[in-house]
Amino acid sequence: MPDIEPGSAAQPRWTKVLDHTRCIGCHACSTACKSENEVPLGVHRTYVKQVDVGVFPHVRRAFQVTRCNQCEQPPCVDACPTAAMHKRPDGIVDFDKSICIGCKACIAACPYDAIFINPDDGNAEKCNFCAHRIDQGLEPACVVVCPTNAILVGDLNDATDPVTRIIHREPVAVRRPEKDTRPKVYYKGAHQATLDPLAARRPEGGLFMWSEQGPVNSSLGGHPQSPNSSAAAILAWDIPHRAPWDARVSLYTWTKSLASGVWLVAAMCLVLGVLASGSTLWRWTVPLLSGVWLAATGGLLIWDLKRPERFWMIFLKPQWKSWLVRGAFIIAGFSAVLGLHLLGSVFDLDALTRVVAWIGIPIAVMTAVYTAFLFAQAKARDLWQSPLLPPLLLVQAVLAGAAGLLPFVSEAEFAVGANVTVATALRWTLAIACAAQLLMTLGEVTLTHSTAHAKLATFEMVKGRYRMFFWAGVILVGFGCFAPIAPVEYGALLGLLAFEHAYVQAGQAVPLA
Repeated sequence: MPDIEPGSAAQPRWTKVLDHTRCIGCHACSTACKSENEVPLGVHRTYVKQVDVGVFPHVRRAFQVTRCNQCEQPPCVDACPTAAMHKRPDGIVDFDKSICIGCKACIAACPYDAIFINPDDGNAEKCNFCAHRIDQGLEPACVVVCPTNAILVGDLNDATDPVTRIIHREPVAVRRPEKDTRPKVYYKGAHQATLDPLAARRPEGGLFMWSEQGPVNSSLGGHPQSPNSSAAAILAWDIPHRAPWDARVSLYTWTKSLASGVWLVAAMCLVLGVLASGSTLWRWTVPLLSGVWLAATGGLLIWDLKRPERFWMIFLKPQWKSWLVRGAFIIAGFSAVLGLHLLGSVFDLDALTRVVAWIGIPIAVMTAVYTAFLFAQAKARDLWQSPLLPPLLLVQAVLAGAAGLLPFVSEAEFAVGANVTVATALRWTLAIACAAQLLMTLGEVTLTHSTAHAKLATFEMVKGRYRMFFWAGVILVGFGCFAPIAPVEYGALLGLLAFEHAYVQAGQAVPLA
């Protein structure tokens, strides 16, 4: 490593070369990292993945030192709502535990599965290049202990640096270059079966060389006939990889669709002259019902945080590139719309509620669809990168809104200036939304996907671990198409919930490391 004095005017740009022509798989780097950074049992800042390549008796064991890739354009930094994940001037991607809220957005964003939640303090953590040692002019702990000099640290801004020369003059590879993160961890002599998380089969039953991994692994990753797995490569050792967002996030997408959809559908009915501004439905039922579902949405979001007592930092220490922050402020704006609506109802100001309807419709639409941009920020999850996701979420909000309103609508209440009841108008809205949901869903799963990760996530949703939820959702939403002739609103809502769970969880089911 170049001799850089702390506080020197020269600004390095740190990089690593992992030389797998030298790595012997001794795990000294993993042990040193745990000791230096006090990493708890069960989680890892760095580890050595092992893959057995070949067919007996011509077999070799390939290693891959797996860790944060110190990206030039780190998606975890953009996704973090409080700037707890941040990039230093010297290029090191570091983290600040004092402002982490444990939202796991950084984990979902990382294409390399390099970030985890520390089980002892609930904060996000990863390899940070041993930044505290770098600042003292020392090398990272893993570099110091490597017995074969397989881990090299250098300065990309120094053309004479031996590490820079290796990168510029010798064949090196990076992991997942298609993600355009521009990693600064380079692999020399690494086998493709270790670099590509889909190239090696997982052993039957999750039985690894030294450990047994439970159902936290993707069933796809362990499928012996997985089309992207090489028959001559099998994982020998790995660590458990857990999906960052569990059923609470699936439920949040559903309650948010109800919250925004109930108000949006009613406001559209008012604007189109179907619903009277003086009706009990518009004045009281709609804002109160939407408010209940919005409160449930906020509760689920806070419940999902590993540090829920810090949720206020989203508002007081916002990092504006994060769609978690933007979404929080959109929800706050929608809450203000509901508050104005109730204010107009309390003081019998029909004119105010009509104005609120016009102002609130775009805010309700943003509340419905912002999750598409939040999911798109999760660069690791190819299934969520679909351009169809924003319109799909809007359709789901209309579906949920019509179905959520129907139980509270009087069958005798006629639409303004029409011979049909408000309930009939809502049933036709529900039927059309259910048909649109089915068409968009089936189109999404039948069209050719641009990446293997998206294809395998779709397989997991339609035929894999989450198929029961997916097909239950398709069938129940399909019944919703008959809403004009049958009371199917509850089934449609349950179908939407089942689909949301399948979609959110399947998107996280493909192995990344």
